[in-house]
Amino acid sequence: MANKTIKRRLAAILAADVVGYSRLMERDEKSTHTLLMARWKEVLEPLVATHQGRVFKRTGDGVLVEFGSAVNAVECAAALQQAMAAANRDLPEDRAIVLRIGVNLGDIMVEDSDLYGDGVNLAARLETLANPGGVAISDGVHEHVRGRVGIDFVDSGYHEVKNIERPVHIWSWSPDNSTNNPISAVAEAPPQLPEKPSIAVLPFDNMSGDPEQDYFADGITEDIITDLSKVSGLFVIARNSSFAYKGKAPDIRMVSRELGVRYILEGSVRRAADRIRINAQMIDGTTGGHLWAERYDRGIEEIFAVQDEVTRTIVSALKVKLTSGEEERRESPSKIDPEAYDLLVRSRQTMLQLSAVSSRESRAMLERVIAINPGLAVVYAQLSIIAFVEYVNQWNSATPENLGQALQLAHKAIDTDNTEPQAHVSLALALTWMRRLDEAEKAAERAIELDPNSADAYTALGSVRDFAGEHEDAVALYTQAHRLDPQFDLSLHFLGRALLSLGRFVEAEIAFKRRLSLAPRSDMTRFYLACLYGRIERHEEARLYWREVLKINPNFSIDHLKRALPYRDPNLFDKLVDGLRQAGVSM
Repeated sequence: MANKTIKRRLAAILAADVVGYSRLMERDEKSTHTLLMARWKEVLEPLVATHQGRVFKRTGDGVLVEFGSAVNAVECAAALQQAMAAANRDLPEDRAIVLRIGVNLGDIMVEDSDLYGDGVNLAARLETLANPGGVAISDGVHEHVRGRVGIDFVDSGYHEVKNIERPVHIWSWSPDNSTNNPISAVAEAPPQLPEKPSIAVLPFDNMSGDPEQDYFADGITEDIITDLSKVSGLFVIARNSSFAYKGKAPDIRMVSRELGVRYILEGSVRRAADRIRINAQMIDGTTGGHLWAERYDRGIEEIFAVQDEVTRTIVSALKVKLTSGEEERRESPSKIDPEAYDLLVRSRQTMLQLSAVSSRESRAMLERVIAINPGLAVVYAQLSIIAFVEYVNQWNSATPENLGQALQLAHKAIDTDNTEPQAHVSLALALTWMRRLDEAEKAAERAIELDPNSADAYTALGSVRDFAGEHEDAVALYTQAHRLDPQFDLSLHFLGRALLSLGRFVEAEIAFKRRLSLAPRSDMTRFYLACLYGRIERHEEARLYWREVLKINPNFSIDHLKRALPYRDPNLFDKLVDGLRQAGVSM
């Protein structure tokens, strides 16, 4: 009947599916089917009944279950995964029945005893995003169960799912969440405080009355972070993660928990012509108590001296002792021409836009700085990075000669000041992509020696080890980079690549998915996910991600990637791409 009213109701839907079911059936069809039916009868059905649910559809290797309560659905999902793990304990790994489970809360349509609608569809999509043996829930479910169940879910970020217009916020849980997973350990609980004094510097407020001066306040903040970062007795959160709080008014204790540091530095900058006033205060993030506050009124040409004073005040307040080398490097901070400093700050802010246009603009500013003050090593180091980034991204008609330029500029930076950490990072990057890995390793190690809190330096050394085939070492280095800079999405990408090379597929998937939550348009991360899914026989997902790669970047070339990535053993790259071949992707 055309005008028949559709029955609707709100329900929690649990969707469960067997991991690698086709593979299991191919190996032993009869035994797999018999074992699965036994698991449904002996494990699933009793737990569903206990938690007041109803199985309303079976799909061969999967089931859909309705609950009137989100709490009941989540508790049933967790109990089911724990019971399945126990039931699999005495089985060989290649015979175990392992589930993925998704839980969604939504409006559903009712027809006879069956259920339809987006509420059901999204539960099925969530199931595909769960870890093997784990549970993925939607944001709505998480809001209902938080604090009501004894389960700690990990924020897994936003994901695009098939036939759903907007990205979906996912939360994840696995029975073995306590394992030493290098990335989930960071995400599932606030990071532990380091043994050494730890600090984050929040973006200083611009008090100049001119929004156009925001870049200047940001530049002051970045320079203080850089200065503190060189003190080996401190643990310092990197710029990317500190600036995630820009424009917000966060609770300092929340920032302390989220970044895993005890102390927070905040402040403001007021600029008038060529004079600045900086107000700074340090807060104990565990208590919210103020430790000290100070005001600095100086000319801009003395900005390096002001930054040195701020660092020394913090070092003194936290009773940190500078090494003899650190003391020597801090003697007599030089003055800088106000115009040169202004251009230096502007160039950094411009380069952060990461585009061909911003690259050209940043280079022009830095060349003007050299014309005014040719004695700043960091300027040559940043020009080296620009030449390198243009080569990697093929911007501005870049050619292999860009690498030669990057190398020359890095050496110029070191010749100007061999204690500038960024110069050694720049050198490591250029040497790595020129396949001079042994020399690159020494440069990256020197950068870490000069700046033990540099996420960039740990990432550079991790890349050297990864391309040399030392993937375990690379994982440790990328993990350290991520701890220092949790918002640095590329460290997650590189971490995923190293884990994929090691065959640690679940951990690699988590790293790649988290990277996409921070950089949702990444073609490279989708490429590696496609390779991963091909390797673990999730071929449909492999082909889906490959199609998304080509949609984002129609010119994506695996052949170019193989030529460009500086693996010492080319077979290491071929091993990664095997997953695409297994998924039947035409390359």
